[in-house]
Amino acid sequence: MENTSDNTMRIPVLDIAGSGTDPTVAKAIVDAAATYGFIYIRNQGEDIPVEAINNAFELSKKFFASPIEEKEPCKILENNRGWSGMHSETLDAKHQRTGDFKEAFNFGEFDNGKAQQVLSPALANHEKAASDFSDYCKNLVLKILTLFAIGLEIDNTSGGSEWFSSRHKNGPSGCTLRLLHYPAIPPGSDFQPEVDIRAGAHSDYGSITLLFQRPGQPGLEIVPPSSHPEDRADGTVVAETQWMPVPVFPPGTENDPSPPILVNIGDLLSYWTNNLLKSTVHRVVFPKGEAEGGADRYSIAYFAHPVSSTVLESIPSKMVRNLKQLNGVGPEGKKAITAHDHLMGRLKASYLDLYQDDKDGEEERLKETA
Repeated sequence: MENTSDNTMRIPVLDIAGSGTDPTVAKAIVDAAATYGFIYIRNQGEDIPVEAINNAFELSKKFFASPIEEKEPCKILENNRGWSGMHSETLDAKHQRTGDFKEAFNFGEFDNGKAQQVLSPALANHEKAASDFSDYCKNLVLKILTLFAIGLEIDNTSGGSEWFSSRHKNGPSGCTLRLLHYPAIPPGSDFQPEVDIRAGAHSDYGSITLLFQRPGQPGLEIVPPSSHPEDRADGTVVAETQWMPVPVFPPGTENDPSPPILVNIGDLLSYWTNNLLKSTVHRVVFPKGEAEGGADRYSIAYFAHPVSSTVLESIPSKMVRNLKQLNGVGPEGKKAITAHDHLMGRLKASYLDLYQDDKDGEEERLKETA
C-alpha cells in the first residue's frame, strides 16, 4: 500500500450513503470543495456496487490489452469519443516535452444502453455493462450535485436542491466515461524520469469528476488551492509549486471493500460558482521508488457536464453572489456562454492535432505565453 505520511493531502473523507438531502452533509461537501477542490466519498457499495467497479476495471484491462488493429477503428474524434493512444493528449502543453504517457478510451453518453460510437470487439461484447456503470456514475453525480445545491443554499423559488441536477438531465451533454491506462515504460525508451509524467498538470473541464483507482497504484498529485491561486484559472503551474501526493486509501479507509471514490471540482463548476468551489490543479506521475519505467496503472474517470445548451448564468446563491468580484472568475458581468462552448474551448487546447482548424491559432497562443 502506498505511503500515507504527513506529506500527503488530507482531503476530507465523507460518507454520503443515505444522505441525499442531509443539510449537515451538504455543508461538509461544500466546505471540502471550497477548501480543497477534492472530496473522498467512501465506497461501501451503496451507490455503486463494488462488483460493478471491479468489472469495469476488468473490461478496461481487456480493451487496453487488445491488438492495436482493434483499437485503431475506434480512434478519438472531434466529439471526444473513442481511443487516444500514447502521447496523443497533452494536458500541460506549456511545460511538457511530449504528450502524456497514457492511453485512454472515452465513452460518450449511451442511448437506451447503446453506445453512440464505434466500439472494439473487447468493448462491444460488454456494451450493457459499460452502459450500466455509466448510469451508476451519473446517478451518483446527481446526488452529489443535489448536496451542493443544498449546501450553497439555493432558494427554493429558484429551483432549490434541483438547481444543478436539473441542468444535468434531459439532453445531450459532454458527459464522458473514460478508461485510462498508464503503461510501464520499457527499458531503452526515450523516457526521462525527471521530466516525463503520466498526465500533465491540469484542472478538469466540467462540473465534477468521479475518479476510481486501484489499490497499490498511486501517482496522483495535487496543488493545494491556497498555494498559487493565480494559477488555477487556466490550469498552469509555476515551477516552484509544491505537489502533494493523494493516497488511494486515505487514513481510516484501508479496510473498506473498495478505495473511496475521489470527487473533484471542474473548471466549469468553479466558474459557475464564482470560484467558491475550487477547480484544483493535479497531475499523474511515476511514483518515486518504483523501477525507472514504473508499473502499469489503471484508473477510471467519469466527467460530468451540464446539458450542452445550458447557459452558465450566475447561480442564485447568496454565498456565490458575495464572491462575484473574486479574481474576475465566474459568469457575473461576462458574456454568457454555454456548457458546450466551455468544453470545446478546453478540448481544443488539449488535442492540437485533432482540431485541425484551430491548430495554428493554438500554437501561436502557446508561443506567446511561453
